Amino acid sequence: MSETHPTGPASDSAPRSLAADSLVVSLGRPPHETDAPVNPSITLSSTFVGTGGPGAGEKGYARFTNPTWDPLEEALGTLEQAELPALVFSSGMAAIAAALSLLPRDATLVMPQHSYSGSLSIVQDLHTRAGLITRHVDVADTDATAEALQGADMLWIESPTNPMLEVADVPALIEAAHAAGALVVVDNTFATPLLANPLVDGADVVVHSATKYLGGHSDVLMGAVVVSDAGLRKRLLGYRTLHGAIPGPFETWLTLRGLRTLAVRLERSQATALRLAEALEDHPAIERVRYPGLPADPGHARAAAQMRGFGSIVSVEVDPAWVGAVGDDDGAAADVVVSHLSLVTPATSVGGVESLAERRRRHAAEAATVPANLIRFSLGIENADDVVADVLAALAAARAPERAVKA
Repeated sequence: MSETHPTGPASDSAPRSLAADSLVVSLGRPPHETDAPVNPSITLSSTFVGTGGPGAGEKGYARFTNPTWDPLEEALGTLEQAELPALVFSSGMAAIAAALSLLPRDATLVMPQHSYSGSLSIVQDLHTRAGLITRHVDVADTDATAEALQGADMLWIESPTNPMLEVADVPALIEAAHAAGALVVVDNTFATPLLANPLVDGADVVVHSATKYLGGHSDVLMGAVVVSDAGLRKRLLGYRTLHGAIPGPFETWLTLRGLRTLAVRLERSQATALRLAEALEDHPAIERVRYPGLPADPGHARAAAQMRGFGSIVSVEVDPAWVGAVGDDDGAAADVVVSHLSLVTPATSVGGVESLAERRRRHAAEAATVPANLIRFSLGIENADDVVADVLAALAAARAPERAVKA
């Protein structure tokens, strides 16, 4: 996570070849001049003074631009090692919609069968409204995914996937997609720019829900799209402007402030994720632990080769018999465990300073192949011993009386 990155053309406000954990602190700040503020300011204005005619290069109106966006866009572009600044959006869903707007009508999209439920929902909507054909694949199966790319217009990658944490061979899939003439979009939300840089591998577009790790405090909605191609950026900028998918200046400022601590938050939360995964790997209440950081995980070797860490998400499948669930009510087992958590908060989302837990199949849009008894944990920055103890206590409290007697 301390790998050095050139700051690149997207920003010249920080020295070259700093480590990523220095860049998140130093990028997007005002120049070192006497009496200059340490932090960038917030511009609260819906319009700007203009005296020239159309095309005079003036700011004009706040739907077109806001100076508050610039430091964050420059920082994210540099962290993703892009040739251009990022584009920030009003939410992760707005960023996803913008990336999908690059598809032609009646297009074919290849995407993981296990993906963020919001992505699955918008793709279904595009199928209904615009004739989008979607081929859902096991993105960890490189050969099957490459075969599905024939005649496709776009490959959408999540790695690790949400919530199953499958790991794709990202460079190989990018190569296969380009050979098939398809554009490649990578949702890098789970990995963050500190653990993976898909543009370096050849991806065309990277999207982020900056609501998650980049903002990091569960207090802002924000999205970002990063590209190195000027033509693609122009189209994405046009989409943002036309659809008004712009972030507010205060939300933008909060996201940049949150970005400053990304490295230390990620280091702490990854350590806790590994601790929790190891504690649950052989627990009698757990049927399966999904975490690429475990050597036994199917995606471990691939993640170790491609990423600079394994992330802070752990998904587990609860044994329904542990809580006395019968029949097809596997989801109830996970719900009972979540209800007994105390320190860990039962809530959706990931990437905040607080640890969260959620049974993902409670969402109608979640893929049917996601086990009903799966709990997704997003680990925060609390004391690792306390988090692990809380989860173990919840499992103990959820145990069916007959299991407790037998134990």
